Amino acid sequence: MLNPIAQSLERYMDLVSARQKLASSNIANAATPGYKTKDIDFQFEFQSAISGSDLDIVEVPGLKAGNDGNNVSLDRESRMLAENAIRFNLASSVWKAQMRLTRSAIQEGRNG
Repeated sequence: MLNPIAQSLERYMDLVSARQKLASSNIANAATPGYKTKDIDFQFEFQSAISGSDLDIVEVPGLKAGNDGNNVSLDRESRMLAENAIRFNLASSVWKAQMRLTRSAIQEGRNG
């Protein structure tokens, strides 16, 4: 069984992945009339994921819609993708460090 830190990192990376998919979908629908931008409240969803709740995808309020009703902002989505890349890289680094510590503890146990 994974330790609590590893479990939290796994859930965090799952959320980053889900948000990446949403941003990609938003960008793919940037020219779709009436399409509404979708996202997740990352902090809320992370806390919910730790407690085992399902992901809640919502339309993003307060975005300006064009004449066709579409409210996708490529600037917002690009910024979200960049933020997601940073989050993923950070989580990946922490995960790798956690695995190195675990591997080291196992090796010391064998040699000790």
